[in-house]
Amino acid sequence: MTALTRWHAGPWTTRGTAAGAAFEPGRKRTPDELNFDIIGLSRIVGRRQTLPEEMLVRRCQAALRPTDPRVCGVQTLDPELSGELAAVAEQAFTWLAERAPAGYEFVHADAVELQPLLDLSADVIAVDAVVQLADVPLPAARLATSHVRRAPTGAWYAGDAVCNWSGPHATSAEAVAAVRQARTELTEQLRSAGHADLAATAPRWPDVPLELEPFR
Repeated sequence: MTALTRWHAGPWTTRGTAAGAAFEPGRKRTPDELNFDIIGLSRIVGRRQTLPEEMLVRRCQAALRPTDPRVCGVQTLDPELSGELAAVAEQAFTWLAERAPAGYEFVHADAVELQPLLDLSADVIAVDAVVQLADVPLPAARLATSHVRRAPTGAWYAGDAVCNWSGPHATSAEAVAAVRQARTELTEQLRSAGHADLAATAPRWPDVPLELEPFR
């Protein structure tokens, strides 16, 4: 799904407290605030809300996202409204989970996170998974796990969601080539570290993610 080209491993929402746990104002969302974030995330990624859902979100927004500045981790809803919001958030997460990039899964714990699948028998194995399973310093790992993005200037970079590790490059092909070269180096480093089994998964690594829309 093209909406998920702007992906990154790690948290996709702010963190929240579990139901019944003590609130942590200023540090973690309340369960209601986290559910609101999950619904918002799914909408950003491309999920269309039904009219009743949209009306529910508007009702909750008045309580959870007031216009005056307030510390997060405090605002809650009445039990009935909270239950309705939680039900929609569950549906939104299910929708999101079905659209995880190949080799990854969305996990809903104290935040919604994208995590690499650690099953080496899978048809697609994320480079992040190999690096995590190796659990040793691998100098090529940072660039090898990168995706390619285009800047507003037209230049191309390889990096993660917040940092650029290679570039600027004149074309996307050059940036992709830099990541592929890093992946080749990664397989060599894995073998040198005694992880030939992990290096052997290279043919099942996904293509270098390419983001066509400029990042800002």
